[in-house]
Amino acid sequence: MTATDITVVGFAELSATTVRARLLGAHDRFWDADTRALHHPVWFHQFGGFGALARSADGEDLGYVLGVVTADRLAYLHLLAVRDDARRAGLGRRLVGWFDALAGSTGARVVQAVARPADTAAVAFHTALGAGAHLSRDHAGPGEDRLVLTRSLRRG
Repeated sequence: MTATDITVVGFAELSATTVRARLLGAHDRFWDADTRALHHPVWFHQFGGFGALARSADGEDLGYVLGVVTADRLAYLHLLAVRDDARRAGLGRRLVGWFDALAGSTGARVVQAVARPADTAAVAFHTALGAGAHLSRDHAGPGEDRLVLTRSLRRG
């Protein structure tokens, strides 16, 4: 499979309910930890305009991105996932590029993502994109520290 065999489609063009069900059905192909609670329907219905799905030429779901841009122009990248057999081929960067372009077009200047400190793959990915990390104590509740990964959107 090559990059030209993969199409990135915005969630706004798809059925939110169907896509969410498919991604949750294949959850373990995308995630090493249980992230089902992070796939709340609001991310597919109300914020779907800031989400995209990467699909193979034969219609397989290979990756996805979910996010939103706030009123104060902060782009929040909520979830980024690439299926286990499609990793390390640039698909994550491609999905982030799609999100960055859309976020930038709305006036966003900064992108943030949040990760567990032990999630070294996510931290390495975001820092390779230029994000700085700071520890936010109790970010997800008492004793649930998170790293907030922040990077500027480059204007071309």
